[in-house]
Amino acid sequence: MTKTILVTGGAGYIGSHTIVELYHAGYEAVIVDNFVNSHPHVIDRLEKLIGVRPPVYEVDLLNKDQLYEVFQENAFDGVIHFAGLKAVGESNEKPLLYYKNNIMSTINLCELMSEFNVKNLVFSSSATVYSPENQMPVTEESLLGPTNPYGRTKLFIEEILKDLYQSDQEWKITILRYFNPVGAHSSGLIGESPRGIPNNLMPYITNVAIGNLEKLKVFGDDYDTKDGTGVRDYIHVVDLAKGHVKALEKNKAPGVNIYNMGTGRGYSVLEMIQAFEKATGRKIPYEIVGRRKGDVAISYADVQKSNKDLDWKAEKDIHEMCKDAWNWQSNNPNGYE
Repeated sequence: MTKTILVTGGAGYIGSHTIVELYHAGYEAVIVDNFVNSHPHVIDRLEKLIGVRPPVYEVDLLNKDQLYEVFQENAFDGVIHFAGLKAVGESNEKPLLYYKNNIMSTINLCELMSEFNVKNLVFSSSATVYSPENQMPVTEESLLGPTNPYGRTKLFIEEILKDLYQSDQEWKITILRYFNPVGAHSSGLIGESPRGIPNNLMPYITNVAIGNLEKLKVFGDDYDTKDGTGVRDYIHVVDLAKGHVKALEKNKAPGVNIYNMGTGRGYSVLEMIQAFEKATGRKIPYEIVGRRKGDVAISYADVQKSNKDLDWKAEKDIHEMCKDAWNWQSNNPNGYE
């Protein structure tokens, strides 16, 4: 019998790519999304990619009554929980908004999962939960200590989920700590479509390449790295999406399991610019500006645990990440607008 997965934030960047991989793996999905950080057109594109139109509920997880109806109308075998606000800079300016939105929505979701006996969860966490004091690469056991409210919401939710399991040991919970998702589906039909000026490097680069933005701002060139610019572990969004399917498949026994999702190596901002120019033939003008509050110098993952336990490995390289990101942007100059 086909398993049905509730995907919160399923119209978002990572959520939409995961929907595609779920259907490829033989699952069905129901999407819940409030479209604050996503676009309804995503659903049309998903239909083209998977051949069916996934059911969609325009529901905010803070509205528990509406979410209750979603559970009443469907029988779920598990939940992948992406929904949440995710801009580091904005979280510094509006911490209460982030705490209310990310934490309360997760509590509402878990209460209903408990009520309807759907105790199988894959949670979208983040590498921002780690302390900047860590030696690289960071393992799942590395020191925790987020430097911004967004990261703290992810860490608090992780703690809530651990407490939930302690209180009811029927729960099967997998927490995935992402590093930096980039790229797009090779079809160019779905990709990253941030609203306003992008917070992340790759959509900023592609928007400069297409002419939507004049030049890239590089936040700081005085870090203790090989070229002074920040180093991050970039992972192709399709590899990340496949990681969620693997996590669901391996989520068999009760407990809480935590995995890093990355490639296990870091690239600096300048290296990313060079890789993009090489992959696409587009020149990226940039200027160095001051550091951004809350940014760390270097962050990349130790991925041995996820490679071994989940039988999963990131396969796509930096060239493919850049090529697919550009393919998406050049086919969709203004994203989904």
